[in-house]
Amino acid sequence: MITITKSEVTQIIEKQRNFFASGQTKDVNFRLEQLHKLKQLVTENEQPITQALKADLNKSEFEAYLSEISVVQEINYAIKNVKKWAKPKKADVPLDFFSYSGKIYPEPLGLVLIISPWNYPFSLIISPLVGAIAAGNCAIIKPSELAPHTSSLVAELVPQYFQSEYIAVVEGGVETSQELLAQKFDHIFFTGGTAIGKIVMEAAAKHLTPVTLELGGKSPCIVDTDINLEHTARRITWGKFMNAGQTCIAPDYLLVDQNIKKDLIAALQKTIKELYGENPAQSPDYGRIISHRHFERLTKFLNNGKIIVGGETNYEEKYIAPTILDDVALSDPVMQEEIFGPILPVIEYTDIKDAIALINSQSKPLALYLFTQNQNLQKRILQETSSGGVCLNDTIMQVGVSSLPFGGVGDSGMGNYHGKASFDTFSHYKSVLKNSFWFDLNWRYAPYKDKLSLLKRIIK
Repeated sequence: MITITKSEVTQIIEKQRNFFASGQTKDVNFRLEQLHKLKQLVTENEQPITQALKADLNKSEFEAYLSEISVVQEINYAIKNVKKWAKPKKADVPLDFFSYSGKIYPEPLGLVLIISPWNYPFSLIISPLVGAIAAGNCAIIKPSELAPHTSSLVAELVPQYFQSEYIAVVEGGVETSQELLAQKFDHIFFTGGTAIGKIVMEAAAKHLTPVTLELGGKSPCIVDTDINLEHTARRITWGKFMNAGQTCIAPDYLLVDQNIKKDLIAALQKTIKELYGENPAQSPDYGRIISHRHFERLTKFLNNGKIIVGGETNYEEKYIAPTILDDVALSDPVMQEEIFGPILPVIEYTDIKDAIALINSQSKPLALYLFTQNQNLQKRILQETSSGGVCLNDTIMQVGVSSLPFGGVGDSGMGNYHGKASFDTFSHYKSVLKNSFWFDLNWRYAPYKDKLSLLKRIIK
């Protein structure tokens, strides 16, 4: 992988600024054409995309379609709605502004930078790009170097469908990211960890560049007694261990009512075998850790608490079995850091207020999961906790609904996207007020003598 130079970055940005200045991207029909091209890029290259994901993460073909190629649905949603989104909207004006009319015009920001992560290295490039295109921007894409096969594939495919002065891919490592972040963009969209998110925000602040940060955190999963045990176990197991746990909204730890803990753990153990067999290392459906560095970080967590399911590892294959930990202390590293791997700590509670207090004592998570049929409990959790999003009686599936904005709060991120929210993220809403020449009342003009009483009546 060749590190791009500062002058090369500057040239790309200059070409894109010139292209944006031409006004082509402001044409909604142009945007629609580009969205159709983006859809072609995905649908015409399904096989090489799945092969790259297999090479980077041992991602199964099914998971590749479900979590990566399914980004086509996001493109379809934008194609269906972009004309409506791009139309100026009439704004209400007060009665005392009776000769005025107001409108709100969405306009593109300009040149945007999209920095994508390694865990879903294809869909988390394409998904924000959908919003950037729909809103009428030019974009530079920086794929993750930790998923080299997907990165090189994206760099190969994008120029086949888009001209570089419109959408460009820049590959490279930390030095490349630093060169890009030193430049002035009109928006930066970053998906990754909280620590790097702070670096991105600090760099953006030097240019007063707005940012969207899609980060992570420790997403809790509360399990009440009023559940369907089999369905709960299956949905938690799938959500936690898909992509070998390397999902920003995977359940990070379980908070389980003590009265159901034993039964739930047994059901989880049974479900892991049903999904991945007696030896998950042999399963064609179970992924691998992205790098040896992350593998070593995760295996240290296995020293926390007591392993009751899994725990097997293989350094050469970067394999960590689906693992459940019991008897974990809140002070253990596994409860202090985002896990981002196939390790699931279980913590029991006797009173739901204690579970709520634990959640609220930590940084606000990207996702919160609650399994219960008790509607009063559902309402209580929604009212007494804060998180980027909530999913009731399931996991992960909220990310697939384009009409629901997706994003974090606090340490788990800022801003959101998906569907209309993506269009909004990459747009500036310009307010326009228009007056007529029918007449011109002089109440607001100097001299102001004897006009104050009228002004007070208007304001009141």
